[in-house]
Parts: sequence; C-alpha cells; structure tokens
Amino acid sequence: MKKFVVEDSFWELFPDVEIGVLCVDGILPTDQISEENAKAAELFLNKANGNAEKWLTSTTISQNEVVAVWRQAYQKFKTKKGARCSVENLLKRVLKDNPVRHIVPSVDISTAISLKYALPIGAENIDAIEGTFRLAKTEGGDYFLPIGEEESDPTLPGEVAYLDDAGAVCRCWNWRDGQRTEVSDETPHCMFIMENVMPERSADLHAAIDELAEKCEALLGAKVTNKDYATKDHPEIDLV
Repeated sequence: MKKFVVEDSFWELFPDVEIGVLCVDGILPTDQISEENAKAAELFLNKANGNAEKWLTSTTISQNEVVAVWRQAYQKFKTKKGARCSVENLLKRVLKDNPVRHIVPSVDISTAISLKYALPIGAENIDAIEGTFRLAKTEGGDYFLPIGEEESDPTLPGEVAYLDDAGAVCRCWNWRDGQRTEVSDETPHCMFIMENVMPERSADLHAAIDELAEKCEALLGAKVTNKDYATKDHPEIDLV
C-alpha cells in the first residue's frame, strides 16, 4: 500500500499546518458523465467564482489575509522567483473580474472547492506515484519535469516540495505540478490534497474535504477510498 508521509523537516518549519487528503477511485471521463451532472459541476464553479469575493477585502492581492498567510509561509523556505501558492492565482482572477472558466467536470469541481474555501488544492495520479509520497524540505537536485515543459527544473536546496522515489511531484510546496503524476480526464484513481496554514480555519478545511468527497461521488461517479488529515501528531496517510 502506498503512503503519504510528511517528514520532520517540514514540521520543523510548519508545526501547526493541517493537510487534508482525499483518495478517490472510479472518476469517470467527461464523455461518460451525464449532461445533467456536467452542468451541475459547471454551475458549482460559476457560483464559487462569486462566493470567492468574500475573501477579498483589499484590491491589493497580497493584503488579503488568505493570501498574506501563504506569502509569509513561502518566506520560510527557498522558492523559485515568483512562486506563489496556487490559491493566490485563482483569487487574483476573481479580483480582476476574470472568473475561472469551465474546463471539464473534475477540474471544475476541484477548482470550485478551492475558490469557495480559499484553500489551495492539488491533485495527483496515485498510480503514477513511485514508492512513498512525501512532503519535505529537500536538499535540492530532485528531478522535476513541469507540466508543459520539455526540460527538467530540479528542486533547490532548502525548498519544500512534494516528492516520491523518482523525484519531485510538486515544486515549492503547492506551486507547480509535474508531468509524471499529472491528473488527466482519463485518470480514475487520484488523491486531492488541501493545505491549511491557519489553525483557526481547521473547520473550513474539513468542510472543504467533505464537500469535495460528496461532489466526486455525486457528480463524477467516483468512490471515496480514504479521507484523512495529516498533522504533526499524525504524519502518515494511506493512499488507497
């Protein structure tokens, strides 16, 4: 059984972080999802674009609390220049009145959850993970082929990254995913990962994971195989 392990080097930097993990299997490709369910996913995204405005109290993106906390977190480890938490990019679009558009139902749902709760979300193909999936502060040099690129862009010494036995999976914590474990419309078995750096928002994280699980089952035909939360006192999760 594959495992997700958050290593001590991460907890030394972020002892209060909580990471929600949802494993699902049987996600249907778009052409097998009913028109009714596909439309429901699209409407869910449209509504989430509007709901996200409640998180934006300033027209300067970095001055909104849900963004500022991630800017501060990124200052604690080595990053690529310009790297930002994924949720900042989504909220920036809302701020600029450029709502996130419909893609496919599975993407619509995960993006909507991220917008609704102002928490970053990532997705990885469980079957493509090699060995143990880890979150750690890396020594650098981990092989990483970014989505859309043709050359490796290895991790930096002191960078926080998601890793497995073959290299990096996601650079700069939750900034950029790699091709090897990328989720496509043909990926039935995947995990969704959501991180929360604000202990007072633990209930939001749990609500987000619960709603994501419900939407995956109701609209995507998937079955939830595990739902768990990694903390300093519970650093290992089964990926099933």
